[in-house]
Amino acid sequence: MIQVRNVTKRYGEKVAVDDLSFAVPAGIVTGFLGPNGAGKSTTMRLILGLDAPTSGSATINGKAYREFDAPLNEVGAMLEARAIHTGRSGYHHLLALAQTHGLPRTRVDEVIELVGLGEVARKRVGGFSLGMGQRLGIAAALLGDPETVILDEPVNGLDPEGIRWIRTLLKRLASEGRTVFLSSHLMSEMAQTAEHLVVVGRGRLIADTTVAEFVGRASADAPVRVRSPQATALAEALADEGVAIASEERGVLEVRGLSAERIGEAASAGGIVLHELTPLQVSLEDAFMHLTHDAVEYHASATADPADASVAELGAVA
Repeated sequence: MIQVRNVTKRYGEKVAVDDLSFAVPAGIVTGFLGPNGAGKSTTMRLILGLDAPTSGSATINGKAYREFDAPLNEVGAMLEARAIHTGRSGYHHLLALAQTHGLPRTRVDEVIELVGLGEVARKRVGGFSLGMGQRLGIAAALLGDPETVILDEPVNGLDPEGIRWIRTLLKRLASEGRTVFLSSHLMSEMAQTAEHLVVVGRGRLIADTTVAEFVGRASADAPVRVRSPQATALAEALADEGVAIASEERGVLEVRGLSAERIGEAASAGGIVLHELTPLQVSLEDAFMHLTHDAVEYHASATADPADASVAELGAVA
């Protein structure tokens, strides 16, 4: 288990991590999410002892990283996959790491085959593609067969086959009772890989929950799609309910603020025919954007949200 307790990290006047506390349990894959500048990489560096916290503590299985006698055997980490001497081959990079811990050459061969680098292991790392570099970084993290695995953006640069491979690998490691902690900006992939989420913004904790609960929280504000030949009449009937109604398609409404059941009852009371009444599903990406909106450092300009359309603008929908 990874335990972060009341950790704060300041760089001069900049507060990168602000009184952050969370736990990463063993046996499941935990995803680490946050906008750019949220403090994710700093937090991972603090867990691995690469930076010292201004206050608070971060431990792995009850110990600070520096307290492990053979850290590769306890914690496997990849924060920057390309932080490798480009003149070395992948094989000799891994062999050098293995020799620091007395690991046999056979273990080097095992992880090379595990990550699918058998054909290029003797080539210089400087000629590796981004995806090959990622695989080598993962091989280094798994070299000591550790109980805890920490990976920063592990799918970066991988092709679809590679993404499926790392997803399967991480789930298998967790099923073996290991602690698996990874960050990623690919929400669709995180949704398929992680069971638990830690979400941060501006260095502070936003959520520490399961993926299902995180998405469910955002789904409470999700719109209901309604299709009707009497859409204008329905919009007028719902206007008194204090809901937000938008329409981008003739005869179709998106209603926020009422359940599908309540909309159906209102339509029935008004004798309005419905052809569709569907609560829209919220993705992990939608939930993330919704719950971290106020924690994003920089916002790009965008067109007006169609959800802001008024009932008066809906005269052409029916």
